Amino acid sequence: MKKIVATTLFTAILSTFALQPANAQNPEGKFGLGLMVGEPTGISLKYWKSQDRAIDGGVAWSLGQYEALHLHADYLWHNYSVFDDVEEGQLPVYYGAGGRIVLDDDDAVIGVRIPVGINYLFEESPVGAFLELAPTINLAPSTNFDVGGALGVRIHL
Repeated sequence: MKKIVATTLFTAILSTFALQPANAQNPEGKFGLGLMVGEPTGISLKYWKSQDRAIDGGVAWSLGQYEALHLHADYLWHNYSVFDDVEEGQLPVYYGAGGRIVLDDDDAVIGVRIPVGINYLFEESPVGAFLELAPTINLAPSTNFDVGGALGVRIHL
């Protein structure tokens, strides 16, 4: 039952994404779809709400201690001034907060994520690449600390 509730909740969160044409350089109000490799490995989604705020999500497989389906969604803030001397494209640093559900065979592991990363937005291209580290505090079925991270690429549709 917990898996059904967790999957339904995550699906509702991801349904806020909308498909719109875009390029990565000016992502405001645009949707990105791609792949990420790391912990977890799978599909990466991102919806830009404004130039400096976005919602991201992942539908992936956890290769670490769980070896199970991993779902996450985060609200992100982007700071473009940290690496403002990039000659082509943009390289914002981002940070945020969100949730994670790992649908293990025995139980659903539910936690709070605090992702931090960089997102390279190529000039005149719909492609963006990212590197992320996501410390996580698991809240159920027990409380403990975990860390995930991924390298990924998205195409802005």
